[in-house]
Amino acid sequence: MNDLQTVQCTHPRHAATILDIFNDAIVNSTALYDYQPRTAQNMVSWFDAKRAGDFPVIGIENAAGELMGFCSWGSFRAYPAYKYTVEHSVYVHPAHRGKGLGLQLMELLIAEAKRRGDVHVLVGAIDAANAASIALHQRLGFQHVGNMPQVGFKFGRWLDLAFYQLTLQTPLNPIDG
Repeated sequence: MNDLQTVQCTHPRHAATILDIFNDAIVNSTALYDYQPRTAQNMVSWFDAKRAGDFPVIGIENAAGELMGFCSWGSFRAYPAYKYTVEHSVYVHPAHRGKGLGLQLMELLIAEAKRRGDVHVLVGAIDAANAASIALHQRLGFQHVGNMPQVGFKFGRWLDLAFYQLTLQTPLNPIDG
């Protein structure tokens, strides 16, 4: 695992693998509350939104240059007063799970938020049955701040959504407006 490299993901180089990771999560899990696999065109829009919002897309590649997992964040809600709060996500390719990549990716994302200095709260919206993701967030100091029971329906059952929050000391001088 010493031959791993952190990269800033780009559409030309990483979109196909990110699409595969998303679609695996859609088809096989409740990590994403989507029903239909995404398309290559969805990835164009996704990367465009990340670029427009200046949101990071950080990946970890192996020595062969294969993307093993990625993390990102986006807007929490579309109101100006939420400008210091982001909702993050982290996904690991199914072939590379169980190797500690989720932890590494989350640590990279938290470090990026601190480095930028304009994020105060990272929010994880996690399926309440996803014990591994919840344990990962708790290990990193995220606090459980609430559940929304039965807000999703997938695989023939109601899904509860759990919210986990990490509050940072940044920004140093927040402003209204």
